[in-house]
Amino acid sequence: MKKLALLTALALASAASAQSLSGTVTVWSWDAAAKALESTIPSFNKKYPNVKVNVVDLGNQNVYDRGLAGCAAGGADMPDVYSIENNEAEVFWARFPNCFTDLNTLGADKLAKNFPAFKWTELMAGNKRFAMPWDSGPVVIFYRRDLYQQAGVNANAIKTWDDFIAAGKKVNAKFDGKVKMGVVANGQDDEWFRMLANQNNCFYFDNAGTSVTVNKTGCVDALTTIKKLYDAQVVATGDWGGQITSFKAGRSASAMFGAWYEGTIRTNAPDQKGKWGVYPMPANKAGGVRAANLGGSALALPSSSKNKAAAYAFMENALATTNGQVTMLKSQGLVPSLLSATKDSYVKVAQPYWGNQKVWQTILDTLGDVPQARGTQYFQDARQVMIVVQADYIKGKYKTAKEALDDAAKKISSATGLPVAK
Repeated sequence: MKKLALLTALALASAASAQSLSGTVTVWSWDAAAKALESTIPSFNKKYPNVKVNVVDLGNQNVYDRGLAGCAAGGADMPDVYSIENNEAEVFWARFPNCFTDLNTLGADKLAKNFPAFKWTELMAGNKRFAMPWDSGPVVIFYRRDLYQQAGVNANAIKTWDDFIAAGKKVNAKFDGKVKMGVVANGQDDEWFRMLANQNNCFYFDNAGTSVTVNKTGCVDALTTIKKLYDAQVVATGDWGGQITSFKAGRSASAMFGAWYEGTIRTNAPDQKGKWGVYPMPANKAGGVRAANLGGSALALPSSSKNKAAAYAFMENALATTNGQVTMLKSQGLVPSLLSATKDSYVKVAQPYWGNQKVWQTILDTLGDVPQARGTQYFQDARQVMIVVQADYIKGKYKTAKEALDDAAKKISSATGLPVAK
């Protein structure tokens, strides 16, 4: 009886607390991310009926620019909840350490173990947690089942990048070089390098954010692999729009991206329903890691918010509950970071577009294997250097990947002031 009375008292206290939250919570976000957050409002209002949530879709770049301006102005004209991309997050923590609330003061430290470690890396400064993990971008290969089959390629047999290249040669032979195994944004972006480097436990910087590590062995192996793909003529070159055009036209047998690209393929090529499948990215070597991350966002709480308790409650409902994360997966295809959401029954549902494959299970099964990587506040500086160095290496301006990355390391060090790691 005493136990029952205690539980009843706790339930009543929780209900009273929920009733006490009121007012408006304004959220800044963009595009599909904004729609995803809106889809969680009904479940939030069941818990907190007196809080009105207003999600404002400002567009990705505008959210970033207005966030910088607001922080520079001491928190003026900031929302209660701010959407932020992981690789840009540390710009804010470094330049404006007082602009956002340390979520540990609201209980986020108790949620830390519920998310994979790599998702916290860029969201913390010291022991402070300035944002809560939202979606993630576990990397996989999306592939055309029909094109692979016509070329005699078995996706399940592709375990390493050498296997991928061998499969690409079969595709070249079958389609007279008119269909390629993938499209790389060489000269436009270095996303393939970042994905391959991450799976090799290497990145522009070390995880402490104190030195440049882009010329370490794992990164050298990544750039070497990209050159092998080009030398074998199994990939084409194209920017974001060119990549979409290529798979819509059936000129790409595969695409490698973060799992959020699922929605890009499905919405741009609805007529290809049933023709696509998914498998883990190839490893650098037999038995190697077949996981990486590309992209992903988080939610932060500006220090200037006048309704912090309600804002944090909204964030917690959307990001730290299985229902919130799975709702956004169903609504907009945003891949959960919350570990419990990866075990939800919906993850095991066969998806008709993907040939009735349980693609979310395939994708999310890699989440725990993703090595940590840190973009730091200098992410864009390093990225711009690598875009040029990668393109020059592919053109033959460097003899080896190590020579190219030694040069990249020097340039990144010069741009950031960080030393090149010994």
